[in-house]
Amino acid sequence: MRRRGIATRIALAALAAAAIGLLILALGVLVVGGQVFTDLMMKAGDSAAHARTMYDESVTTVVIAAAIVAVLASVGLAVFMGRMLARPLREVGAAARRIADGDYAARVPREGPEEIASLADSFNQMAMSLEEQERMRRDFIANAAHELRTPLTNLQGYLEALRDGVITADRATYESLHEEADRLVRLSRSLDALAEGDAAAGPPELQPIDLAAAVRSAVELAQPAIDRAGLRLDLSLPATLPARANPDHLAQVLANLLSNAVRYTPHGGMVSVRVERRPDDLLVSIANTSEPIPPDDLARVFERFYRVEKSRDRARGGAGIGLAIVKQLVEAAGGRVGAESADGLTRVWFSLPA
Repeated sequence: MRRRGIATRIALAALAAAAIGLLILALGVLVVGGQVFTDLMMKAGDSAAHARTMYDESVTTVVIAAAIVAVLASVGLAVFMGRMLARPLREVGAAARRIADGDYAARVPREGPEEIASLADSFNQMAMSLEEQERMRRDFIANAAHELRTPLTNLQGYLEALRDGVITADRATYESLHEEADRLVRLSRSLDALAEGDAAAGPPELQPIDLAAAVRSAVELAQPAIDRAGLRLDLSLPATLPARANPDHLAQVLANLLSNAVRYTPHGGMVSVRVERRPDDLLVSIANTSEPIPPDDLARVFERFYRVEKSRDRARGGAGIGLAIVKQLVEAAGGRVGAESADGLTRVWFSLPA
């Protein structure tokens, strides 16, 4: 029985139910009904033997014929219902095998009873998630390879030129070599931060902090870069704002967001930092004047290695990991992140539980 398909099990269960019902009906008609009929006929002056013969020739024959028809109908209906319910399940199984073989575009139609349709919805949602994860994995590998290849190619070119005597080993050359090596170091540290977040066994340890003071400290650290870029700063925050967060993670989130804002703001633009309390959480937003981000790009800015700046210019592009780290750290603390871009202003925000 354990090895039978669901269609067979449903058919057997339906047959068992029909058999029990027919058995009860037959016992009631043939035994109880026969006795009642005999008693009534005897009261009317007929003999018991003749009454029983009449009952058997009429009612019993009809009951047996009806039972045979009912059994055949039950078998047909049970087989039909079993196949009807088994077909969508077989489709789910076939789609699951396709996904196991790497075909993440496999989907199943939403049909059948509500429970089967709900299963199809859940399966399709899982398949969409797996397909998206596979796309992100491919993009991650391609982008990581690019980020590593660019500085390594530059280092290789400089070193070959130095070896062949094409260029002289002056200060500018060493500064270029150091810049490429520093780029690799920053990339490895960012990857380490992502890996540590992925491998974390549980949520980070939160402790009481003054959110306003933490933001003010992060802005002070970023002030020299803001001044060098010739930008204006608009800071709006309360004198104090109690919160619960991991201080190190919060400092990293603020540093990444401020660094992005400075990098993508043109000379003479403005960086705006605001902190406010809302009914259910605390909101920190960092906005900067910049070219608008297309909606398709805006939905993906928190993906690892994704960058709106397709030129991969060293001065502006970064490695495309900063916002991914922000998202990971904020969500680990129970908060949310988001980005908006319109009317020449790009705003990235994150919230912390109140």
